[in-house]
Amino acid sequence: MIPAMRRQGENRNKTMPFADYSVDLATMLHSESAPEELYQAGLVYATGLNVEIDLIAAHKWFNLAALRGSEEAKAQRAEMAEMMSSDELKQALQAAREWLKLMN
Repeated sequence: MIPAMRRQGENRNKTMPFADYSVDLATMLHSESAPEELYQAGLVYATGLNVEIDLIAAHKWFNLAALRGSEEAKAQRAEMAEMMSSDELKQALQAAREWLKLMN
């Protein structure tokens, strides 16, 4: 289950160093991003932390983190997949493939 995340000013989550301000995750993450960074991006989109909840984006980032060895991301990716339509899942997988192509 996705951990409960709090909004700004409510007992800040220490695992999210960028949780207190708006960020463009696409510019923060790069080909050398650690699995934990990719996992955190998935959490941002899964919980709507300073962004709109986006299951496709969440699955994409969890998938990328899982590909780099994050066991937590594998579990979250599976949870996201259960909540998504087959079309949404296809979009998420395509988005992950496109990101990988851009980073290589």
